[in-house]
Amino acid sequence: MKQTYCNPLDLGYRYQHMKEGSRAAGFREGADPTLVYFKGTYYMFVSMSAGFWHSCDLLHWDFHADPDLLIYDYAPDVRQVGDYLYFCASRKGRNCPVLRTKDPLTEPFTEVSAVFEFWDPDLFWDDDGRVYFYWGCSNTSPIWGVELDPGTMTPIGEKKELVFGREETNGYERPGDNGVVNREASVLYRSLKPFYDETTGELHLPPQMAQAPGINSEALTAMFGAIGKPYIEGVFMTKHNGIYYLQYACPGTQFNTYCDGVYTAKSPLGPFTQQQSNPFSAKPGGFITGAGHGSTIADRYGNWWHAATMRISVNHDFERRVGLFPAGFDKDGVLFCNQNFADYPHEIPTGRFDAAAQQPAWMLLSYKKPVTASSTAADSAPALAVNEDCRSWWSAGSAQSGEWLCVDLGQASDVRAIQVNLADEKLVVDFPADSYGDDRKTRHIETRTQISCYKVESSLDGKIWTLREDVARECCNGYYEYVQGLRARYVRVTGGELPYGQALRISGLRVFGNGAGEKPPRAKAAAARTGPLDGRVRWKHIENAQGCNVRYGTDPEKLYQSWLVYDADEAVLSTLVAGQDYYVCVDSFNENGITPGETIKMER
Repeated sequence: MKQTYCNPLDLGYRYQHMKEGSRAAGFREGADPTLVYFKGTYYMFVSMSAGFWHSCDLLHWDFHADPDLLIYDYAPDVRQVGDYLYFCASRKGRNCPVLRTKDPLTEPFTEVSAVFEFWDPDLFWDDDGRVYFYWGCSNTSPIWGVELDPGTMTPIGEKKELVFGREETNGYERPGDNGVVNREASVLYRSLKPFYDETTGELHLPPQMAQAPGINSEALTAMFGAIGKPYIEGVFMTKHNGIYYLQYACPGTQFNTYCDGVYTAKSPLGPFTQQQSNPFSAKPGGFITGAGHGSTIADRYGNWWHAATMRISVNHDFERRVGLFPAGFDKDGVLFCNQNFADYPHEIPTGRFDAAAQQPAWMLLSYKKPVTASSTAADSAPALAVNEDCRSWWSAGSAQSGEWLCVDLGQASDVRAIQVNLADEKLVVDFPADSYGDDRKTRHIETRTQISCYKVESSLDGKIWTLREDVARECCNGYYEYVQGLRARYVRVTGGELPYGQALRISGLRVFGNGAGEKPPRAKAAAARTGPLDGRVRWKHIENAQGCNVRYGTDPEKLYQSWLVYDADEAVLSTLVAGQDYYVCVDSFNENGITPGETIKMER
């Protein structure tokens, strides 16, 4: 029986195909997850999925197709109110419906109301029976909140402004990978900033510039806003011990620093105060990054979990996956996620557990190990499948069945899990003739199952092979667990028929288990602030370490943020909050385990 999971979650992410002017792109997407525990079953609703997933244990997920459930409306929110499960999602230009059902697996969702237009919604049923509604997705306007009539789901009173972006003081809200926009965007930002009105969000170009050939003031305004201001979005409300935790996502889904921050209040409509420990959900380093626009719930045992969006964003900014992280509230009421080694296998216990203390079940055995392949397309070396970066991949030289990739672990090893991450590349597919797409006819979600066929084999000598998995399902992040362990030196993936006749492409052939050697020595680190929102952590080179996990926070006993780095002797932390002291601990690791570091204070 499966006991562990590995991010990104092994779900049947659906393809979609986009037309944006002359550009066409096909990619898998799963984002903006709302996780809910309703009448003894876990449900997870994910953008652009044409249905939803359900589970009895958070480990085994079954897909329930529902192509009539507003599948082209983004950021589905699903909440229990009384005996009903309520559903709503985002759409522009017209009122957004609120739907409900008593059983999403056997009964359709029916409309309750459609009162106003919103984006990134969240419905919250308080324990006194009152209902509140939150929404917002903008780099110029805030997160809003309003009370609703529980019967009609229509507003009571006026909406309130709750949370604005504060990128000047919150490092984690700054747009750009690692909080830095690219060089071209930086030049544009500096040149346009004198003409930007931050109050109105408008760009007022002088006549000689506005009338120049090829200048589109509207496009430049949107571009400037995207560069200079974070998107504040993806709101979700959780109540714990009488405190309201208003969670929000920033700065943008395409960045490695995509995260969730949190404000707290004693009333559902505020006033809200920023929690000192922020962001509470962030995964800026490792195989797959990003941990924003999510939801936080208690499971059947009272443990807390946070589901969030993780980014690939290569074929399109919206190429994304879903991650699941243990979460909790400490004795002081601080909301946190444990995202140490968050893309390694982790257990889901069948009872209460300490989320802050959870460690990976097994370590990575395949990192930068020798790799061979049946053939290789240009600019896609086999080594890219073991470099711990989901945004690069090996591609077979042909689309024929039988192409393979093999990793040599170097010695017979105790293998406990294998993750096979498939990649898409420059996929362009015409809209099917029966597609209705979204209102603008620019997007088509593939509702027909796209099966991936491949085999996973292992060997001790590279000659005699044992079949471990014969896969034929909708699958791009397959995770296979061997709790009792298997002895193997070689792991090979052989491709069969793949969606749209693509070649076999693997962004991560990741093998986990128990190494037989020594853990690395303890890191000797120093940390210093390099600016109001940034810090640099350095350590002496550790010869036999794969990398280091930098844990940090505003209290030496609450190192709730982390940044995983490979093959580096430093980490630049760009998610700090101005004016706060920080403490840091650098844990070294290799395939044999983790060596905890010493907690130090970051110098000002």
